[in-house]
This record gives sequence, C-alpha cells and structure tokens, in this order.
Amino acid sequence: MDFSFPQRKIIHVDMDAFYASVEQYDNPALRGKAIAVGGGHRGVVSAASYEARKFGVRSAMASKIAKEKCPHLIFVPPRFPRYKEISRKIREIFYEYTDLVEPLSLDEAYLDVTENKKGIESANQIAKEIRQKIFEQTGLTASAGISVNKFLAKVASDINKPNGQKTIHPDKIEKFLEELPVEKFYGVGKVTANKMFSLAIFKGKDLKKRSLEDLTRLFGKSGKYYYNVVRGIHNSEVKPNRIQKSVAVERTFFEDLSEEQEINEKLENLSQELHQRLQKNNILGRSLTLKIKYKDFSLFTRSFTKEEYFSSPEQYFVTAKKLWELRPFDKAVRLLGLSLSHLNTEEKKQISVQLKIPFEDFEN
Repeated sequence: MDFSFPQRKIIHVDMDAFYASVEQYDNPALRGKAIAVGGGHRGVVSAASYEARKFGVRSAMASKIAKEKCPHLIFVPPRFPRYKEISRKIREIFYEYTDLVEPLSLDEAYLDVTENKKGIESANQIAKEIRQKIFEQTGLTASAGISVNKFLAKVASDINKPNGQKTIHPDKIEKFLEELPVEKFYGVGKVTANKMFSLAIFKGKDLKKRSLEDLTRLFGKSGKYYYNVVRGIHNSEVKPNRIQKSVAVERTFFEDLSEEQEINEKLENLSQELHQRLQKNNILGRSLTLKIKYKDFSLFTRSFTKEEYFSSPEQYFVTAKKLWELRPFDKAVRLLGLSLSHLNTEEKKQISVQLKIPFEDFEN
C-alpha cells in the first residue's frame, strides 16, 4: 500500500473493564462475578465486568435494564479517587517510554513511540513490556493496539481483548481494512452502521467502493473521515496537552418519543451519564446545552449558562427540563443530547496543567 502520509509507531493502551476490574481486584469476593459499577436505583451503569457483559450489560445502560438482562448483577458504588490513583501509576509507566502520551480517559491513552526513551525498535515489544509492568504494579490487565496511526491502533486494541494485543503492520493494512466489518470502524456507531447496512455497505471493501462525494452526501462531514480511514489515512498526531472544550452525551432512539414522561426519563438518564463522564475526568462546566432532533430531522438547541459550575446530575436534569420547555415545536423526537461547555479545563490550561481528556465517540 502506497502511503502518502507519515508513518508513525502508535500504541493504543486500553485497560480491561477498568472500574469493574479494580473493584474485583480490591475485593476478592467479587472476582468471577457479574458486577456493575454505578447504577443502583434509577441510575446508569458506569462500567460492567466481563462476566456481566456476557449477559448484554454495557456502560451507559440504565440500571433497571441491566438488572433485567442479568438478574444476579451486583451493583458497586464507584470510587473515583481509587481509579485516579491507579491511573496515575499506569501513566507513570507510559512516561518511562515516551513523553508523547495522549490520555483519553483514566483507563486508556495513545502513545507515540516512533522515537522512544529506551531506543526499542519494536513498538510491539514496547506494548508487551507496558502491559506486563501494568500487571505487575497494579494486578490489572490491559490490551493494546499497535499500528501507524491512532485510528488503526484504536481499532486494533479491541481485537484481542481482554489481556491481549494486536499489531497491524503497514503491508497488512489494506487487506485488514477491506475485511473489517464497518461496525468495527472506530467512529461508526449503531445508527450509522445500520444506515450503512441498508446501503449494502458491510465491510471496508464495500465502503471503499464509494466515492468521496457519495459518502459526503450520505453522511455529511463524517463522510470524508470514512473515505480516509478505510484507506488507512488518519493524520492526527498524539497530542499530550489536548484541551477539551465540551463534553457531550446523546442518544438516538429506535422509536420516536412523544410522551412527556418518556422525555423526562431520557433526560434524567442523560444527566446521570453526563455527570459520570465529567466525574471520571474531574471536569466541571458552567454552560449546559440541550440538543433536540425531531422526527423530520430538524434540529433545535438551547443553552443556559450559570455564574458558578454545575455540580450534580440533579442540576443538569432540572436545567434540561427548563430548556425542553423552551422548545419551539411539539413534534416526535428521534434524538436528545446534553453537552457541557465553559469548562474548568480552560482555566487549567492557563496554568499548564496536563489533563485527562476523553476522545469523543462520533455517536456516543
């Protein structure tokens, strides 16, 4: 494959079921059992153990649904100070090899090891060493993906989970991407995947047949991204001081919503999920935005900014309901979203504090 872009050695390290694994490691009585961190009465699951995932329990799932899927599920309250403590240990291991570390959240990061502190030629070997050190120092397992750019490394890290790694060599990229199911492409969520299926796009080779103009027409700005990544093109560098300006959560519904009670339940769940995502990265914000996409695909957004920071899911929910009441139309709703901006990360940037920032999914 003829690459017209710089080849780097990028590793994506992703801890295996991090929150749940920490709880199982600290409490041996939970090992081998289906557990969910977070949740509880009317809450949202923050993380699920692999034993729970076998029953279909996933993060961001309402605890009521999680319990229905897995009746013997054990809910454990989150302990963010403990997760941050372990995350710092893991980060220190990364810095033994390179200063080009881009944290995505407490449990994953990109590393650029093209030039590394130990002078190790093989990125695959570096990933093995890092995973071994993480296990020795924390008792936890990690998975890794290795390739020439962030997109490929991210996709690769998911292939041999848990406790494994996958290298996509430059001469194997074209074949790998052509055979990769589109739902496995990072940035393709359920809604987009279903749209692709309806267009007879099932694998990378199907996606590759579509022109840039065609994909842009079908998927808007994301079309260019899909056109490039299926060809192995992703030029984004590892950014060690990346500053996040907003945090967003949104959901597209399989059936359009029209009942007020349904809307309130969804807004409450989104408020819980937004709060957990913010807590995970120690982020606060002052401006909340409600996003509504109607059945006819028309879009409405409305924001509210406070003098002080929002601090609880209840505050998000109350504000979201007030913003909902300001909507101009009483039409069926296909998508709801909440986002927070005017973050404390912008203040921290002024004093050069390195942050733990999540890499946002395109449809998350």
